[in-house]
Amino acid sequence: MRRRGMRVGRRQFLGAASAGLAAGSVWSGLPARASVSPNEKLAIAAVGTGGMAAADLKNLAGEEIVAICDVDEKTLATAATLYPRSERYHDFRLMLEQEAGRIDAVLVATPDHLHATATMMALKMGKHVYCEKPLTWSVQEARTVAAAAAERRLVTQMGIGVHATDNYRRVVELVRSGVVGPIREVVVWCNKAWGGDGRVHQPVPAPATLHWDLWLGPATARDYAAGAYHPGQWRRWWAFGGGTLGDMACHLVDLPFWALELTLPESIEAQGPPPDPETAPPELSVTYRFPARGQLPPVKLTWHDGTRAPKEVAGYPVPAMGVMFVGETGSLFADYGSWKLLPADRFTGFVAPPQSIPKSVGHWQEWIDACKTGGPTTCDFAYSARLTETVLLGNVAYRSGRAISWDAAAGKPVDCPEAEPFLSREYRRGWTL
Repeated sequence: MRRRGMRVGRRQFLGAASAGLAAGSVWSGLPARASVSPNEKLAIAAVGTGGMAAADLKNLAGEEIVAICDVDEKTLATAATLYPRSERYHDFRLMLEQEAGRIDAVLVATPDHLHATATMMALKMGKHVYCEKPLTWSVQEARTVAAAAAERRLVTQMGIGVHATDNYRRVVELVRSGVVGPIREVVVWCNKAWGGDGRVHQPVPAPATLHWDLWLGPATARDYAAGAYHPGQWRRWWAFGGGTLGDMACHLVDLPFWALELTLPESIEAQGPPPDPETAPPELSVTYRFPARGQLPPVKLTWHDGTRAPKEVAGYPVPAMGVMFVGETGSLFADYGSWKLLPADRFTGFVAPPQSIPKSVGHWQEWIDACKTGGPTTCDFAYSARLTETVLLGNVAYRSGRAISWDAAAGKPVDCPEAEPFLSREYRRGWTL
């Protein structure tokens, strides 16, 4: 174990171990400590410390934050003031390798393009993982990560905290009670616009405090450009994020996905401006069609973002984002914190069904408790990988310019070679899964 304050440079580390690291054989494969009990603190390493990572760390701060990692020295320094006992790193591969014997679990909260690489390394080491949404950058990565977690029987959770709220649970109960009858249509919308801005970004040297090559990770090398990527604009770029759909759909589509017991779509069709090879669109509509599930009928789910976000759905005015379940006998609107049965006069005197879904101890606490006891989480990678795959297939359909028939069993489009390039990526040496 290195002494506190010592820094091992990326070149020094890779010079000694890059060949084995790329092959996945450097780390020890030590499992999470068997001695963790409900009364013992979980030892956690954090990949990322700013943005959502900072919020995640705050919710995990009651445990032992053993090590923190960030490619931005300023962001890392800020986190170090909050977690002064933690070891500090810039390269998560080095952190996980050196701290393997001291940690039980790993938080992954980076830009999307790094999620799978960091998560897979942690899973292969036998560590429990909490990963921010979307679970992965690509469809292929989602399947690979879910399989690795299942094979090793590790405790996992994707970061969609709204899943644990009382409001979402009540909406799931209402839908399943049949209050609006069988549901064959759902509309989901969000007026955010994580699209390309059309500017030409001139390459400039990266700030001395930013480890740009580490920030790029598995993505194809490119020059830094001020204001284009780091810290807050990377979602606009296909190389690093998935636009508004990649950012928001895991939160919003999660509700119908859960309530209607959806699995994977059988077809996906997207509409928007002509696709740009580099950046996500400023507005997008996607139509997913899901097959019947037992006695539950097929479902058409439509997503709208940016200026395509509707001002009314099923004849009712709606706010900037939300979900509308359209049933045979009425509609149910929901957002993060509220729900409403429509038309209101049809449901006068309505009495909600008894609570059937247990109240959550909290999204982060669910994961912590499960890591210590082996219990379940509500957004494990088995569930979250299917949700993530569904979301990402909207971007695949849009970028391919084709409606896609999806073979869920094989994880492949049917007779649509145009979609194939957008299902996975080539990884730079040292960053493969």
